[in-house]
Amino acid sequence: MSNLQEKKTDPNQKKEPELKGTLISVFLVGAFIVISWIGVFVLFISR
Repeated sequence: MSNLQEKKTDPNQKKEPELKGTLISVFLVGAFIVISWIGVFVLFISR
């Protein structure tokens, strides 16, 4: 009886969510921050 109540965990049943979109978003935000800092630095140096 106790064997019927136990839930069998199938390793294929739990899949991690796709995180490619998150990775691309993080890279885009990071690139924007870096480009902004470079732009401000160039503006500061040129004055």
